[in-house]
Amino acid sequence: MLVLKPVKTPCVGICSTGIGDSVCRGCKRFGHEVIHWNAYTHEQRLLIAQRLENFLAQIVQNMIHINDEKLLLAQIKHQQIQFKAEQNPYCWVFDLLRAGASQIQDLSHYGLHLHPQWIGTPLTVIRDNIDKDFYALSCAHYERYISPCFITAETLEQHE
Repeated sequence: MLVLKPVKTPCVGICSTGIGDSVCRGCKRFGHEVIHWNAYTHEQRLLIAQRLENFLAQIVQNMIHINDEKLLLAQIKHQQIQFKAEQNPYCWVFDLLRAGASQIQDLSHYGLHLHPQWIGTPLTVIRDNIDKDFYALSCAHYERYISPCFITAETLEQHE
């Protein structure tokens, strides 16, 4: 019998969908995904988690490069930073920055380096820019692919 590892909720405890945002500023899920998360199948949850992981990894890669993944992993474990080992290592970088951007002096100790255009930028600013870009990418995806064709049961009832 195949046992699937459950997909944990991406919720980070900072939800903005309750104040009317279509995309949560905390976890970057769409409002309907936040509302219906508990009713979703494993496959549906996995698709959402994969989209979020891919978006975040793409954003981080635009600013930071991993030189040594093993060193990054060792440091994250040594620093006892919460992260998901099954995720793309670029997601680990964001977990690292969320936990300690203000305390990191030298990214090379973590097997990382900044892309040239970001050299000299404080890591707290880079962390905040990653979060803003992650949100913007999620919003753009929602507006382009979900919002124009998103139909709810309520919408169907109104048209009957």
